[in-house]
Amino acid sequence: MIKNVTIMLSPGDAADEVVVKRFLSLEADVPVKRVTGFNILKRSIDARQRLPRIQIQAELFIDEPPKEHVPFDPELKNVSNAPHVVIVGAGPAGIFAALRLIVLGYKPIILERGKDVRSRRRDLAAMNKEGVVNPESNYCFGEGGAGTYSDGKLYTRSTKRGNVQRVLQLFHHFGAEENIMIDAHPHIGTNKLPHIITAMRDAIIECGGEVRFDTKLTDIVLDGDSVRGVKTADGTTIDCKQVILATGHSARDIFELLHSKQIEVECKPFALGVRIEHPQLLIDQAQYHCTVRDPYLPPASYSLVAQEYGRGVFSFCMCPGGIIAPAATNPGEVVVNGWSPSKRNNPYANSGTVVAVDEKDFANYGFTGPLAGMQFQQMVEQKAFAVGGGKIVAPAQRMVDFTDDKISSSLPDCSYLPGIHSAAIKDVLPKEVNQALKRAVVDFGKKMKGYYTNEAILVATESRTSSPVRIPRDKETLQHTQIKGLYPCAEGAGYAGGIVSAAIDGERCAEMAVAVLNRD
Repeated sequence: MIKNVTIMLSPGDAADEVVVKRFLSLEADVPVKRVTGFNILKRSIDARQRLPRIQIQAELFIDEPPKEHVPFDPELKNVSNAPHVVIVGAGPAGIFAALRLIVLGYKPIILERGKDVRSRRRDLAAMNKEGVVNPESNYCFGEGGAGTYSDGKLYTRSTKRGNVQRVLQLFHHFGAEENIMIDAHPHIGTNKLPHIITAMRDAIIECGGEVRFDTKLTDIVLDGDSVRGVKTADGTTIDCKQVILATGHSARDIFELLHSKQIEVECKPFALGVRIEHPQLLIDQAQYHCTVRDPYLPPASYSLVAQEYGRGVFSFCMCPGGIIAPAATNPGEVVVNGWSPSKRNNPYANSGTVVAVDEKDFANYGFTGPLAGMQFQQMVEQKAFAVGGGKIVAPAQRMVDFTDDKISSSLPDCSYLPGIHSAAIKDVLPKEVNQALKRAVVDFGKKMKGYYTNEAILVATESRTSSPVRIPRDKETLQHTQIKGLYPCAEGAGYAGGIVSAAIDGERCAEMAVAVLNRD
C-alpha cells in the first residue's frame, strides 16, 4: 500500500530520516516496522508561528517494496545532420530551447555575444576589482546569461505555461542537487550554476548542436515578412527560416535594431528602485522569532509588498546570505543585482526593492515611443553613475537617513565589491519613485520587526527587474505579429521573469518552430 502523508516537524527532527519515518508512520497510523520506505514529495518552511516548523509531504510505502528510482532520461538525439534553428542568446531560454530542439530532432545553432563561463569570470573580476565594464561580457551577457549569476532561484508561478518538473529534472540531470525537486523554493547557488551551464553546453555540442561565443547578432535578414537569415558582427551570414530571439532584458541594441527595421516593438512598464541590504542576523531574528537561527534552518528570506501613492512597491529577487553585484552593461552606468552561493552563508541579506513605473513616467521626462522605457531606464542608471564615487562605485544611504532626507555620515560594511559612496538616493531616482519608496520602507518596518533600521543600507540602482520593451508575438504560434519565423522569447521579449519561466518559454518557442518546420 502507498499512502500520501503530511507532517509538521521541528527543523532538527526534519533533518533526521529515522525521526521523519517514525512521525510519518504515526500520522499514517501504522506500525513503523510495516513502513518499508518513503519518498519526500515536497518540503517547505512554516515560520508563521513562534517556533518555525518544517512541513513534509511524503509518499509512504507500507508492506511493499519502495518504488525504484528511475533516472531521468532527457532523450537527447544526434542532430549533426538535422535541419537547423538559430537561437540568439545563451541564457536559460536559449539553452533550454536548444535542448528541446535536440529532443525534437533539430539542430540548434546558438549565437552568444559574450564569452563562455570560464572566460567570462575574468571580466566579472575586472568589474568587481577595477570597475571596468566590458559591454559584451558582464553579469548580463555571456554563457548562461544573467541567470548564471542570479544565484539559481527556481521558484516560479508559471505552472500553467509549461512543464516545470521537466525543467527541474534537466537541472538535476546536469548537476543540480536533488533537493531542487522537493523544496518549495528551490535554489541552486551561483557557485554551482556555472558547472551546470557548462555541462548543458557540452551536451548540446556532443549531440551535434553548435554554440558560438563572441558572436553578436547585428542584423536579421528578411524576405518580405519572413526570416531568411541572420548576420553577425564578424560579417558571417547564416541562412535560416526560424530564429528564436532569446537575448535577455538588457540587449538594448537588439531593441534598437528591430525598431530601426520597422519591426514592431512596444513600450512596456517595469519597476526600478534600489537594493536594500540588512545584516542576515536581523532578517533571521525577524522571520524566525529568535535570537540565534536554528542551525537546521536556512538563512531567512522575506517578501514584502505595498501600495504607495497609487504605485506598487515590492521586494524582488531576495538573496539571503548573498551579495550585491554590479550588473551594468555599458560604461557610465551603475546597476546593481543580487545573488547567493548555494550555502547562503554570507553575513548579509539583500533584496531589490522597486517601484512600478509606466509610460506616463517616461513621458514626464521627455521619453516617448516604443523605446521610451529603455531610455528612461538608461537615464536613471547614468544618474547613479554621476552621483556615485567614480567607475561603478554605487551611491548608497542608510535606510532611516534616506527617509529623513539626510546624507549618511558613515556607511556600514556592504557586500558590493566595487564600493559604495555616501549620497542622496533622491538625486538618483525619479521623484515619484523616491517618494513611494520612502513611505514603503517605513510601512515594511511595521509589517516586519527590525526591517526599518539604520543598520540597513540602500544601494542604487536596481533597474533591470524586467524588460522595458515588449516584442509582440502571436499567442498561438509565438511568432512575431509581423515577421514569420521570428520567435521573441522570454525576458528580453517581455514574456517571462526568472530562470524557470524563461526556460519554459524557450522550450515553447522551440516546439512552435519545429511545428512550422514539420508542416513545411
